[in-house]
Amino acid sequence: MRLATPSMKNFRGCVAAALCFCLMGQTLSAQTPQQAIAPIKPTGSVFIRPYEATTAPPVRLTNSPRLRDLVRAGKIYLTVQDAIALAIENDIDLESARYNPLIDQWNLERFEAGGALPGVPSASSQAGTVASGQGVLGSQSAAGAGGGGGNQSSGGTVGAQITQIGPVTPTLDPVFQSVTTFSHLSLPQSNTTASIVSNLIQNTKSFNETISQGLITGGQISLSYTDSYLNENAPSDLLNPSSSTSLSISLRHNFLQGFGVAVNSRNITVAKNTVGMDNLTFKSEVISIIGNVLGLYYGLVADYQDLKAKQSALAVAQRFYEDNKKQVQVGTMAPLDVVTAEAQVASTQQDLIGSETTLAQQQLQLKNVLSRDGLADPLVAEADIVPLDRIDVPEQDNLPPTKDLVATALINRPDLTNEKTNLANLKISDLGSANALLPTLNGIANASNQGLSGAPRAVPVPTGEEARALSSSGGVAPGFAPCPASVAPSGTLCEVPDPYFVGGIGTALGQTIRRNFPSQSAGGFTVPTLRNRQAQSDYAIDQLTYRQSQLQTARDMNELVVDVSNQVTAVRQARVRYSSAVKSRVLEQQLLDAEQKKFSLGASTTQLVVQQQRDLATAQSTEVAALAAYSNARVALNQTLGTTLQANNVSLDEALSGHVQRRSALPASLPAQP
Repeated sequence: MRLATPSMKNFRGCVAAALCFCLMGQTLSAQTPQQAIAPIKPTGSVFIRPYEATTAPPVRLTNSPRLRDLVRAGKIYLTVQDAIALAIENDIDLESARYNPLIDQWNLERFEAGGALPGVPSASSQAGTVASGQGVLGSQSAAGAGGGGGNQSSGGTVGAQITQIGPVTPTLDPVFQSVTTFSHLSLPQSNTTASIVSNLIQNTKSFNETISQGLITGGQISLSYTDSYLNENAPSDLLNPSSSTSLSISLRHNFLQGFGVAVNSRNITVAKNTVGMDNLTFKSEVISIIGNVLGLYYGLVADYQDLKAKQSALAVAQRFYEDNKKQVQVGTMAPLDVVTAEAQVASTQQDLIGSETTLAQQQLQLKNVLSRDGLADPLVAEADIVPLDRIDVPEQDNLPPTKDLVATALINRPDLTNEKTNLANLKISDLGSANALLPTLNGIANASNQGLSGAPRAVPVPTGEEARALSSSGGVAPGFAPCPASVAPSGTLCEVPDPYFVGGIGTALGQTIRRNFPSQSAGGFTVPTLRNRQAQSDYAIDQLTYRQSQLQTARDMNELVVDVSNQVTAVRQARVRYSSAVKSRVLEQQLLDAEQKKFSLGASTTQLVVQQQRDLATAQSTEVAALAAYSNARVALNQTLGTTLQANNVSLDEALSGHVQRRSALPASLPAQP
């Protein structure tokens, strides 16, 4: 009799598909990040998609077109806004920071899938087994003699523990397992009473489909279907070949350690909070980079002014040297005075070279921030940066009261907001170590339905056992019948199978669906830990870490007032120093002019004029340094208040995308240099 018909195969395929769809609904949800650098999820069939890898676009290593658009005649003309736009579009550190929100999104998806817990039996446990009551070995198993296999699910492998701090979240993605085995076995029989052969030969086909699903409450449920086909050479089999089917459901759940939605979803909650912090974390990175760009840009502006001052000082020193040299030639001045003027020229030339070197280094640093490929582009490497904006120092600071500035910082500072969220995450994570203090208490429940069918066979009653084949009235007892002529001589009685079990796979499935042979089991186990020092220590460490973080957050909040006050003071002092430096430079210029007039009238000496030139150069350098210090103080104040983006008209969405919508436009007339 052929039991593995095409209809059987179709049925098995339908069962496998049904098990897949039972618990896979949640795997169909997906998120689609909008950034161009986001990995692209597979879009194939729902059956293939989970096993395809996402595709991460290659990194963007080329500069935005904006940089070349700002080049004119070998010079890069930059406003502050253009410098910020170029940094947003091209800075590699900022591009790297754009990957962090994407990584956190995938971490969240990973945590939503749950922990890697085994949920179904392994394939090796299914190989070559037969159902209870099927064939010689199955009959021995049913009689308690051992040797047979059973397909009844036991919940023993469901939700096994993996050691970590706190319970492991069950696997929340449905796990489907299909095991198909074909075997040919030769089993020598020391006792041939049951098999009637000394070498029991079995040909088996086993089909097992199982799907398991973790529960966020702290349990796991499994649904299994098994179809076992057996054909063996034992003359004692009443059904041969035979099929056995089984449909079982098992549940295992935690009731102390690992119980509850809050403790099992703690990693998911922390990951969601982290995703919520991503914009603030990225904002901190943008503020830092823009602050760096502003410092480099205004530093370049100051360097150009310092270069002008050095060039002016050199021109004055050279003019004075030439005038003295002419007077020596006509005999109205001693040669020693010319040497003094010449030494001043050499000193100012050295200062000019130092200023030019500083300017070149500042340009290199700014180019490295504004260009993604650094100096690999010859056009960028050889071009000089010409800043079009200046540093404006107001007559008055016009700063709000410190109390209002502190309130502004509390609203705008992303790092302070993130610290509060981190505290909340620590408290959520502590749920795991607190729950780990409890002993393990698990409940297990299992329900299964069996079915058995096969081709009928007549087995002659052994000699001397005819009495059990006869009824009390002298007729043939149920389960016995006269043997066919092809099996035994006429008049011999044979044992025949119950007609209820005669048939193909449909007969066995009907028994399973009707629950003709149901089995149920329930139980539980507990694993208390004596002394429990490990869990207590872990929880104590987590609590102390949380308290420590609370103190650090409180310290940072207290320091905010000090930081704001210090930055306000720094801005005011920088403005006062700049005003004083301007007045000193004007005074030194006037003193130099007066000293030169006195020298022309013979009322002064070369030494006094040279000294006055040096004083003027020092005053000019002090003025430029004060100007740069004021600019840095304003940038630092905005960073302390968290208002850098607002003060410079920067959109966080544009920074996230890496593209600034505003187009750069250069003025009609461009200066050769600042």
